[in-house]
Amino acid sequence: MGAPRPLRPVTEVEPRLIFRTIHGYRRAIRIAGDGPPLVLLHGIGDNSETWLDIIPHFATKYTVIAPDMLGHGQSDKPRADYSAAAYANGLRDLLSVLGHEKVTLVGHSLGGGVAMQFAYQYPHLVDRIVIVCAGGVSREINPLLRMSSVPVVPLVLHALSLPGATTALDMFGRFLAALNATTGTKGASLAHDAIDVVRVLAAQSDRMGHRAFVKTIRAVADWRGQTITVLDRCYLFEGIPVQIVWGRCDAIIPVRHAHIAHAAMPGSTLEIFDEAGHFPFRDDPIRFAGLVQRFLDSTTPAQYEQERWRAALSAGHAVDSRRPHPSTQPALFDAMAAAERSAT
Repeated sequence: MGAPRPLRPVTEVEPRLIFRTIHGYRRAIRIAGDGPPLVLLHGIGDNSETWLDIIPHFATKYTVIAPDMLGHGQSDKPRADYSAAAYANGLRDLLSVLGHEKVTLVGHSLGGGVAMQFAYQYPHLVDRIVIVCAGGVSREINPLLRMSSVPVVPLVLHALSLPGATTALDMFGRFLAALNATTGTKGASLAHDAIDVVRVLAAQSDRMGHRAFVKTIRAVADWRGQTITVLDRCYLFEGIPVQIVWGRCDAIIPVRHAHIAHAAMPGSTLEIFDEAGHFPFRDDPIRFAGLVQRFLDSTTPAQYEQERWRAALSAGHAVDSRRPHPSTQPALFDAMAAAERSAT
């Protein structure tokens, strides 16, 4: 392969917003570019607009597909199954409607968990995976999300529909972000991502939105933390190129999960953004886009082989002992022992 092209800011590409109805529910999708399909999956409560800074970089070489997952953004918000497995099924159906057979997945937070679940359920449809501050690894998660699973939360979210509530919330978020920048706080701090956290919360101001948000939270977490994990089947990803990206200052899902996931996925590569929080692709979109582009340029798409998949399932879990991080192995085993796995 030749040397990767130098990355530079791109502003002339504007993704188009399209809608498709599947199983009677409308799905919103942002699409840009032409080439191999690259799917961007957002986090919980978020929507495809979160990717707007980086979509133009990839649209020069790829067909970028950024859906609003069901219950989010401009997609419908029905009373539905919002589990990771259901999202993986919905993504399969969407890709079929759009006419794509194999894709590279980039998933952030909940979207990272969905990407891993999709690769487990439909390995023959996956070329590569990029997971960013992904859910579905170990139990720890910010108390804000743990509390979001308790019954009182719908009442709190309903308050966001009151006049002036979202404006006040936005002002508070900007104040926290400015305070964090002024004080130069190091380490994991929710203030680092205050603007994005407030942006996500403000999107739950309508009744259907906050109902879907709570149902999604309850599908993956409770008051003790995350209730699902992909750790027990990560060995199946050995033939799939995997890039893991995390912000060292992530106060939503701790960076420790990056090292655990790295150990559990044979052949994966890991990149930590020292100055980033839970949204590294928004903290430093140029660096993020360049990293993903190099990953795409330096790897070949996975080739699904039924016999190898059967042999891996029969052999069971294997841990790669070559990982350099000193606490990786104990942390991995502890995380697997403590996790409450979903039956998917």
